Amino acid sequence: MGTIAVLGAGKIGEALLSGLISGGRSPEDLLFTERHPERAAELEARYGITGVTVREAAQRADLLVVAVKPQDIDPVLADLAPVLRPQSLVVSLCAGLPTSLFERKLPSGTPVVRVMPNTPMLVGEAMSAVSAGKYAGPEHVKAVTELLSCVGKVVEVPESQQDAVTALSGSGPAYFFYLVEAMIDAGILLGLPRAVAERLIVQSAVGAAKMLDEGESHPVLLREAVTSPGGTTINAIRELEKHGVRAALIAAIEAARDRSAELGRAHED
Repeated sequence: MGTIAVLGAGKIGEALLSGLISGGRSPEDLLFTERHPERAAELEARYGITGVTVREAAQRADLLVVAVKPQDIDPVLADLAPVLRPQSLVVSLCAGLPTSLFERKLPSGTPVVRVMPNTPMLVGEAMSAVSAGKYAGPEHVKAVTELLSCVGKVVEVPESQQDAVTALSGSGPAYFFYLVEAMIDAGILLGLPRAVAERLIVQSAVGAAKMLDEGESHPVLLREAVTSPGGTTINAIRELEKHGVRAALIAAIEAARDRSAELGRAHED
């Protein structure tokens, strides 16, 4: 992949840089951009990676990962367009932004791969979905898949599914955190100390996730295995269904999908 530049060294950008180094990539082959000098100095000291401007990154890197917020994309593309080297691979980690936006703003023929990662990248357990743009071929998708494999798992999807991916796995960790928060509050309501309730729920979440990841059983079967006739769990499930938790979760994910699509439409010419 040659030299890799991460444009925007926020939490996700830093997590990717850290994962690349942990995966054996030399700091000399990595670059990053960061608009805050103090933050740039901190990252240089921590990882030994050189901080550069967007234009310098475009001139030096073979693969550029754009990891800025969607509302900040226009000045980044304006800086990239005049100096981007032919056939440099551009990888977008910007939620909601289609590859067509990059292809329209950057030199004709620029290969672009769209990615939706999520915050478990911070602990090397990301779920990333990749989609090829108009000018990106299988070799580009393969390069991006290898790049992201150092920080988690990767799946390829058509770009038409990226808004759904954003809603489901991009925002997904927040739904789990929200549920864990509510369960901890329930434990406190039932008389448990906060620290005990938190430990009980977090470890239960870790164990349940491991069973889902390593086992071959469908989530319904795993849930049924805990749900004894006339027991405590079935009474809890009844209350969840009575309060429409399943329907509310589906509606929430649909709303996230719609917002992702809205972000993309905001950048249409």
